[in-house]
Amino acid sequence: MDKLKAFETFVSVATKGSLTAAARAEGVAPAIIGRRLDALEENLGVKLMVRTTRRITLTHEGSAFLEDCQRLLSDVANAEASVSAGGVKASGHLRITAPAGFGRRHVAPLVPRFRELHPDVSISLNLSDRVVDLAAEGFDCAVRVGDLPDSSLVSVRMADNRRLCVATPAYLARRGTPLQPSDLLQHDCLTLSSDASQTRGWAFRSPTDSGHEVVHLRPGGPLDCSDGQVLHSWCLAGYGIAWRSTWEVESEIQSGQLVAVLEDFAAPPNGIYVVFPQRKHLPLRVRLWIDYLKHHYAQPGYWHKPGH
Repeated sequence: MDKLKAFETFVSVATKGSLTAAARAEGVAPAIIGRRLDALEENLGVKLMVRTTRRITLTHEGSAFLEDCQRLLSDVANAEASVSAGGVKASGHLRITAPAGFGRRHVAPLVPRFRELHPDVSISLNLSDRVVDLAAEGFDCAVRVGDLPDSSLVSVRMADNRRLCVATPAYLARRGTPLQPSDLLQHDCLTLSSDASQTRGWAFRSPTDSGHEVVHLRPGGPLDCSDGQVLHSWCLAGYGIAWRSTWEVESEIQSGQLVAVLEDFAAPPNGIYVVFPQRKHLPLRVRLWIDYLKHHYAQPGYWHKPGH
């Protein structure tokens, strides 16, 4: 318990910015806080903080140690809460990452609602289209869309994700409806620019003697962009045909703003997943968050709602 107390003291000083503030919060003399920090640094054999009369600055080792201590103390709090007389109660800091476009629509709106259910949990949401290294960067879990590379991460499939060719009724009335993928070569296709991550082109299912196989086409057009949200907006404005995920366009297909074409050739769906590092005991806040996402994504009509 002495070691745990030292960790708590270190976190308190680091987050409050001074020995005095940490001592005041605990109701002890600043000298006691200072002695605990001295003993901790001596035990670890590294300098965690540079202390002056004006301020405290974490060393490189101190910054890394702070994250580990916060995670450890959070896990201890969860363990105590899960067996306490008050029942199961999540607490601690939850760090989530998700792709930017999907995250804005389908993760960010759910975060404040989740915290209303679990007020002792604080949450950081990172939206990025790069593949974040969860363990190295200290994230609890990630939402991933598409085929998953082999990894040591545990994955839970939340929903199916299909890619469809879509256009406005006005565009199709003006230019005609493609009946097979090769017809796209005669259309204005809104594509990701060559420096974007989609390298193989648009995927379609093609009949073969033994069934079907997935083939990739690289249609072109007068407009391309590195940002998928822009392509979506151009498509809604009637500038061409776009190849978009159902999570992005399902509600607009339902409302008639967009029309899906070449559906008979649509490639098999991939998935929407939550992934997290392999751990013997998953923190309660992470388990509850995964269950919360699964519940919402499984709701009938969720993907058809306006704004989804």
